[in-house]
Amino acid sequence: MKCIVPDTSAVIIGAVSELIENGDFDYPEIIVPEAVVCELEHQANANRAEGRKGLEELKKLQEMQEDGELAISFKGKRPTNYDIRYAKSGEIDSIIRDLARSEFATLLTNDKVQAEVAKAQGIPVHYFKQTYTEIPLSIERLFDSETMSVHLKEHVAPMAKKGTPGHIEFVKLENKPYSYSQLSDIVEEILEKAKNDPKTYLESDMEGSFVVQSREYRISIAYPPFAEALEITAVKPVANISLDEYNLSDKLLERIRTSAEGILISGSPGAGKSTFVQAIAKYYSSKLNKIVKTMESPRDLQLPDEITQYAPLEGSMENTADVLLLVRPDYTIYDELRKNTDFNIFADMRLAGVGMIGVVHATRPIDAIQRIASRVELGVIPSIVDTSIYIENGKVTSVYETKMTVKVPTGMKEADLARPVIEVRDFETGELKNEIYTYGEQTIVMDMNLVNGTSTGEKQKSSVDIIAEAEILRKIKRILPKKAKVEVEVISPDRANIYIPDQYVPKIIGKNGKRIAEIERDIGISLGVEIIDEKPVDKTPFEIDITHTRKQMILELGRENGRQNFDILIDGEYLLTATTSKKGEIKIKNGIELSDIILDAIEMGLEITAVRKQ
Repeated sequence: MKCIVPDTSAVIIGAVSELIENGDFDYPEIIVPEAVVCELEHQANANRAEGRKGLEELKKLQEMQEDGELAISFKGKRPTNYDIRYAKSGEIDSIIRDLARSEFATLLTNDKVQAEVAKAQGIPVHYFKQTYTEIPLSIERLFDSETMSVHLKEHVAPMAKKGTPGHIEFVKLENKPYSYSQLSDIVEEILEKAKNDPKTYLESDMEGSFVVQSREYRISIAYPPFAEALEITAVKPVANISLDEYNLSDKLLERIRTSAEGILISGSPGAGKSTFVQAIAKYYSSKLNKIVKTMESPRDLQLPDEITQYAPLEGSMENTADVLLLVRPDYTIYDELRKNTDFNIFADMRLAGVGMIGVVHATRPIDAIQRIASRVELGVIPSIVDTSIYIENGKVTSVYETKMTVKVPTGMKEADLARPVIEVRDFETGELKNEIYTYGEQTIVMDMNLVNGTSTGEKQKSSVDIIAEAEILRKIKRILPKKAKVEVEVISPDRANIYIPDQYVPKIIGKNGKRIAEIERDIGISLGVEIIDEKPVDKTPFEIDITHTRKQMILELGRENGRQNFDILIDGEYLLTATTSKKGEIKIKNGIELSDIILDAIEMGLEITAVRKQ
């Protein structure tokens, strides 16, 4: 082999220099294709380790030429835009093979497919098979049995999260910060292992970011321009427990075993969702003899070999779902549900008859159901999600079940307001926790603890009242001119008043009352129409009464002055502008500067008056 044409893979791994140093070649002629230089230049510009390693190898070959060990030249055409676009289809590899053929040279490659194609075309080829020795990653030494994650960043001391879900500490591992070169070496080591280790996968490769799954370690790498500095985050599960250790009730275990087909597992980051998912997956697979698959990106769940873990097929979970429907698993774990497409795929697979277990980030037990309720038709929610399990501090703290019924939503009274309602109940106690229903054009997820409002001396509006007022106001404003003054007040669970100027009353009522009847039917509540008096504004100052409570000072302007804007004056000097309540009151909290000024004015005997604004 006197004349050698190495391809990009051979240059990157240093195959030429290694063969010459081992004495396999005696002063060979090395012809480096311009296509290889082009690829290396592109990779180096993208801050890829392969590009830098390849260029270092070419520099080393130049030094070896100066020492009289070889002759090196650069030949061939540079790839066109077409060649680059279809590089994955073999266009650049074809350019390199054509050069080897025209120069009557031996092709040197580390690419098995490239070697087989060259043999098929009658081109002399030397396949350089790189030996791989299983060596633990250097970042692994920073982990111990209690370490959940390690955080490395240039010019920052290495940090780690230690403990168990719910009991986590953020600790410093070393006092000396890591340099950029140290982190670069770690990155190259990780990427090199992803190429050679069958249990290490490059899950994501984007401009500024890599995600690698190396056995139980999920490693995220961020570098400029995506991040302002090079950063490495490695995460490892610290717990691997069985479902029995969660001490679930017999009732819940029976549901998981027999009737739970659409399960959402939710909790905040670090709460222990993945650990519980692993436990339930092993339970289905080993104890119940079910076929279990997963859909993950990245594939970081630690599961037995019987459970196959699928990544996005050609970058799409939709393609993965299509394959899984052909595989026909009993249960599929979807980790994690974040985007609209994730929820849609989860719903489609569940409605196709596949048992689904979804993992969702949430801060309250109802949040997981609420997130899917905003993305699918209301009536199919119980068919998609029948059980929601909330994890906190590594324990199951809440379990909800969903059922469809037809009823008058809580907070409404008239029988003709009945509609389909999804009831969300505590699985263990049967207590009604939430109701999901449509109200006008909105999907409402109502917390039963808030339906009746709270009381602090004066009855406050409930959540139902606030939503009802907003929906009625929106519909009324569609009918009236933009500048028309409109107010809405819910006075009881089954009635609300609309306050409008006299000239707009016929427009709201409509012919024979048809328009207001249509609004009442859409809103689900009866409406009364009251006239707002639009007389010329009286700007004559008048005195006001002031009373005190333990928490606030109340300026009383009279019920006839309710819902209007006033300037408050002290001895003719402006103090503030405020809007009165329905009862004609302005409330000021005790202890703030405004209340202190008014108290001083009262002690000094100054006149406190109000003037109505336009």
